[in-house]
Amino acid sequence: MADDRRRSRRRGQGELEALVLSALREADGPATAGWVQERLGGDLAYTTVITILTRLLAKGAVTRERAGRSFAWRSASGQAGLAAHRMRKVLDAESDREAVLASFVTGLAPDDERLLRELLGHSPSEGEARSEREVRSEGED
Repeated sequence: MADDRRRSRRRGQGELEALVLSALREADGPATAGWVQERLGGDLAYTTVITILTRLLAKGAVTRERAGRSFAWRSASGQAGLAAHRMRKVLDAESDREAVLASFVTGLAPDDERLLRELLGHSPSEGEARSEREVRSEGED
């Protein structure tokens, strides 16, 4: 029983990725996996840190450069960039993109909807009942 209490709770992949990215953003420059492991308190195995960094590399969230026989890693994007990547991945996995986007947009809070319209280059006064397809086709002009 004492062993169970000493074990830390199991963290999810997304949580570990966020911790690793946060550590890399705090680095003064490219950082080794060993540095990241130390920065996170050393309770993660070195191989776990390497696995997370490799997954983040595949997602485009980090870059690496050769440093002797190993690699030095750097954050390629902030937390927002990683979240956007996850959102695109979810969207890409769905067969009806229009339905997913329409459902997402209709569920936004008014302030978020206003912000999205601003980001897309449309003011809220252009009408409330625009379909996702109309907004997308205008953005392609």
